[in-house]
Amino acid sequence: MKKNKVIVLILSYNGKPLLEEAIESYLDNDYKHFEVVVIDNGSTDGTKEYVEKNWPGVKLLRTEVNLKYSGGFNFGLQYAFEEQNADYVLITNNDVKADSRTISALVEAAQKADNIGFVTGKVYYYDQPLVLQTVGKSADPVYWRGGHIGNKVEDHGQFDREGELAWCDDIFWLVKRELYEKTGGYDTEFQFQAEDFDWQVRAKKAGYKIFYAPKAKIWHKESMTIGKSSAFKTYYDARNPLIVHLKHRSPTEVRPIMHRQLNALFWSSAKNLVKLKWAYLSANWRGFLSALSWGLKNRKITLKHFI
Repeated sequence: MKKNKVIVLILSYNGKPLLEEAIESYLDNDYKHFEVVVIDNGSTDGTKEYVEKNWPGVKLLRTEVNLKYSGGFNFGLQYAFEEQNADYVLITNNDVKADSRTISALVEAAQKADNIGFVTGKVYYYDQPLVLQTVGKSADPVYWRGGHIGNKVEDHGQFDREGELAWCDDIFWLVKRELYEKTGGYDTEFQFQAEDFDWQVRAKKAGYKIFYAPKAKIWHKESMTIGKSSAFKTYYDARNPLIVHLKHRSPTEVRPIMHRQLNALFWSSAKNLVKLKWAYLSANWRGFLSALSWGLKNRKITLKHFI
């Protein structure tokens, strides 16, 4: 039987304090045919020297400038699939600890059908090791992608059945080589946030499915690089999911989404105004207007669609 080669890609930007646990936990995996690669995404904190000194067996890829999340991972995907001829790539955040069976469980699930393109598993909160952050995302009739399944729920085995997912987060996921060859990785229009949403839409259009492997487990420290509650994140959360819809859907389908977004913006603006959170108020509107500008510039919509 062929031994499927897996390359684990850990992206890091000035995240040196986070790397030890992530690297060590993946190196401790029981899968026999894998390599760990750290992508130093233009860091200025000595990440390159730190990794090379402490883990000489770990490959270090460095970009001299920060290519952002999508660009940084694309740099690693090109190395893994095009230079190293990997069968699968495990994309993972640097602020995680992985279970020792994670890689094995993901590969085993990926081999259940030819049309499985992505495989993910259970994500727990790092500081609450039995509490789930996500086991996938639900479907939504308007927005396509709904909210996290299992969020803030203690795991008692109620999510132990493997199977197809509507959507998921890319905190960690295994990517099949054939999927990469057909879809080309992340779209760098989405520098942060919704990059996984866009890739999943393209994967589904190409006939691939998203699969859930409950024996694959990680513990996540949550948004340690961009901040889980920041104006920076707020901007991209307002902008990028909307661009996914503009990019992949008709103007008629986008119109109700835009109206809902505007309604949500007014409500969030009122709350931020009361709480004097000016940065968040500004970030929400700038993100929405940036998406609108993108849609107009790329002729995905015209102003008449919102009248």
